[in-house]
Amino acid sequence: MKYAVIDLEMCKVPKGYNKSIYKYRQETIQIGAVLLDEDYRIIDEFNTYVRPEYGSIDWYIENMTGISQGDVMTAPSFEKAILDFLEWLPCDDVRCVSWSTSDPMQILHEVTAKGIKDERIEIVIANWIDCQKTFGRKMKREHCYKLEEALIASDIIPEGRAHDGFSDAYNTALLFAKLEQDPDYELNEFYRTAREEETQHLSFCMGDLFANLVLS
Repeated sequence: MKYAVIDLEMCKVPKGYNKSIYKYRQETIQIGAVLLDEDYRIIDEFNTYVRPEYGSIDWYIENMTGISQGDVMTAPSFEKAILDFLEWLPCDDVRCVSWSTSDPMQILHEVTAKGIKDERIEIVIANWIDCQKTFGRKMKREHCYKLEEALIASDIIPEGRAHDGFSDAYNTALLFAKLEQDPDYELNEFYRTAREEETQHLSFCMGDLFANLVLS
C-alpha cells in the first residue's frame, strides 16, 4: 500500500457568477502532493499551480497562500492538472490522504461542474483517508484541529509556508506517517501539560462557581 498525501489551495468565485455554469464558491489554484511508500517514506512529489476559469486571486488569498494571479495565468487548467495528478499516482494499490474532507469534496465539485470524466477519480474519492479524523481519534476528541496545531501537538517542526499546497501536503505526510507508525502516540510534553492545566483550570472554575451557592 502506498499513500498520496494531497493538499489543495483555492480561490473564491464571485457571488454574482452565473450559477448555471459554475455553482460552487471556490476553485483550485494549486495541487501539492507527496507519495509515501509502504514504510511511510516520501518517495515522490507532485506540485502544480492551476489556472482558475471562473474565480480570481484577491489580496486575501494571495496574502494567505503566497500565490498571485501572475503565478496561475499560464498554469494548466484544472482538467489538465487533475489528470496529470492521476497519471502521477502509482498503478498499484494507493490511497489518497488529506487534512479534512474539504479537498476530496473540492475535487468532486470541480470535476462535476466542469464535466471531467475519469473512472480513476471515483476510485480515489471512494478510498480517501481523512488525517484530521485520524488525529482526532488519537486525541480522543471530536474537535476539528487545525493542521498547525496538530503538528505542534505531535512535536513535528513544519517545513515551508503554511497554506502552500506542497508544504501542507509534506507536513501532513509527516504527521500521517507518525500517527500510523506509532501505536503509543504521545503528545508533545509542553502541549500535553498546557492542555492538562487548561482542563484543571476549567474544572476548578466550575466547582468554585457553585461552591457557595445556597438554594432556598
